Amino acid sequence: METIKTLVEQWLHASGATGSLLQIATHAIMVALAALVAILSDWLCIRIAVPLTVRLTRHTNAIWDDLIFSEKVLRSACHIVPAIVIWWLLPLVFSGFPTCQEVLARLTAIYITVMALRTTQCMIDGVARMDSDRRSSAQQYFHTFCAVMRIVIYLMAAIVIVAIIIDKSPMTLIAGLGATSAILMLVFKDTIEGLVAGIRLTSNDMMHIGDWITVPSANANGTVIGMSLTTVKIRNFDNTIVTISPKVLVDEAFCNWKGMEQSDGRRVARRLLFDQHTISIVDKGLAQRLIAKGYATAEVLAQPCINMHLYRKYMEHFVASRKEVNSNMTFMVRQMEPTPYGMPVEFYFFLRDKEWRSYEHQMADIMEWALVIAADFGLKIYQMGIDKTQD
Repeated sequence: METIKTLVEQWLHASGATGSLLQIATHAIMVALAALVAILSDWLCIRIAVPLTVRLTRHTNAIWDDLIFSEKVLRSACHIVPAIVIWWLLPLVFSGFPTCQEVLARLTAIYITVMALRTTQCMIDGVARMDSDRRSSAQQYFHTFCAVMRIVIYLMAAIVIVAIIIDKSPMTLIAGLGATSAILMLVFKDTIEGLVAGIRLTSNDMMHIGDWITVPSANANGTVIGMSLTTVKIRNFDNTIVTISPKVLVDEAFCNWKGMEQSDGRRVARRLLFDQHTISIVDKGLAQRLIAKGYATAEVLAQPCINMHLYRKYMEHFVASRKEVNSNMTFMVRQMEPTPYGMPVEFYFFLRDKEWRSYEHQMADIMEWALVIAADFGLKIYQMGIDKTQD
């Protein structure tokens, strides 16, 4: 570069430039040449180095290199190259202007730091996208680690930039952080608590992205769509989005329906209230009607029977015979403790199909039959406001 500067001065001198004009013209041409070299280096990196590297990574069987050395990462890294060229040429171009050289050197160093931060962040984002569709605890740990790394590199970049501005060593600033630890703890309070809570959530396998959870205190009932150090996003079934702190999920109770989704059935626990005045011993007329409709056999009715007992046994057999009911899991039709509103009978069983719409329809089919068939056993469903003396 010194040789080029000498040649420029000789050419300008031969052109008739002398004195201050020669110095200014030489300096302007050197600045233009430095800018041209920087622009050329940036163009070569983007037009040649980036496509070549992307093409090489695509021909490998590994996935990680496609994410870490993506076009976005490489383009961001390419912007560092012209800054390094400028940094190298500054002493030669501004040799006669020490103040200007010092200011530009610091600005260039800050630019290099910012672009290095951006490149590192793009690499971390690429790493975080690896196996992003998995819901394992290890993957959640990985995302938490990436979030922590982002905070660390931002903090380091801030320290380096401040050190460049005040012309101090970054280690001097790091040593001084001990005196401000209380302030840092206050500033990063939510982040630290969120990090600890996030680690507890993932290490104990309490929640993952894609899980259906309910949080009564936050009016949340939906699918987890995002987890970070400070927030957990839940899309409710009405498509509203609830944002909750991980600390809330750790400190308070919430229900995760993943166990139901992974099991062999989804539970149904529905009650019907019967008018207690209609519970009676089966008389001859009712017995004949039950036998005629196939709801009971003559052998069973040979002994005194209660219509509620026959109804429960029939419905239990009916539930077990339905193909959509998983009879390998617990199922029963049981009588509960009497209430002022009637005699409760609970239908407790598990449906094989756990999809919401199918589940609701299949459950309704069974419960509707339970409502309709009760009259054949001489039973009445209790309904508040109905006069019992009227038939």
